[in-house]
Amino acid sequence: MIKIVVTGANGQLGRCFQKVKDTISDIEFIFCDSKDLDITDKERVQLFFEKNEFDYCINCAAYTNVEQAEKTPERAYFINGEGVKNIAKECKKHNVILFHISTDYVFDGEKGSPYLISDITNPINEYGKSKLMGENYIVEILEKYFIVRTSWLYSEFGHNFYKTILNKAKKGEDLTVIDTETGCPTNANNLAKYILELVSSNNKGFGVKHFTDNKPMTWHSFAEEILKNNQLDRTTKLVRANNYRSFAKRPKNSTLLCD
Repeated sequence: MIKIVVTGANGQLGRCFQKVKDTISDIEFIFCDSKDLDITDKERVQLFFEKNEFDYCINCAAYTNVEQAEKTPERAYFINGEGVKNIAKECKKHNVILFHISTDYVFDGEKGSPYLISDITNPINEYGKSKLMGENYIVEILEKYFIVRTSWLYSEFGHNFYKTILNKAKKGEDLTVIDTETGCPTNANNLAKYILELVSSNNKGFGVKHFTDNKPMTWHSFAEEILKNNQLDRTTKLVRANNYRSFAKRPKNSTLLCD
């Protein structure tokens, strides 16, 4: 029996893992939200790993508010950097393989083609910098790890672009969506499936991975697809925008080249 602890279990990706837990017979899951395990509490993390035995840790705990990270960056660095460092140290001490979820925002978006794993990182906002800090701690501390960079996550859980567009369209609201940023929308359920496939296959190809649904588009194009897939394209007015108010700079092209 493979034992996995999932941190940040009440977040979007964590809930996707919870959704499939009863369909996998050879994996035992322990799900921890921030109340069960605050990854920024070093002593609590140490105690948790001492009291439990795991084969894998899937770290879904993260600070993901890109806008707020510009206003209060210290919180983003505390969770996405120091919190990840705490997890990585305990994984090393207890021989646990770490899966850590990172982001396309570790790149600056100036490249004219999809980003390779080997491309130089250069985040342009505080959120991206905090996520890169976490990546760097993992590489420095661990040998057995998977850093999985992904982008534009959506699902039936939590707050995300897909649900926002759908809810507004169902209310009859007009939509204005930016068309100057390109990336790959990724269903969080597919990301969970990808990670569990790596676990089930006992994959030892440790290092950085890129995973998306591999269909580049702009936010406007994504909104168009959402409306079309839900038969709302004929009843909803969708306006193309060239800019919008934002505290955070965002990559113009954050398309990831996947494995």
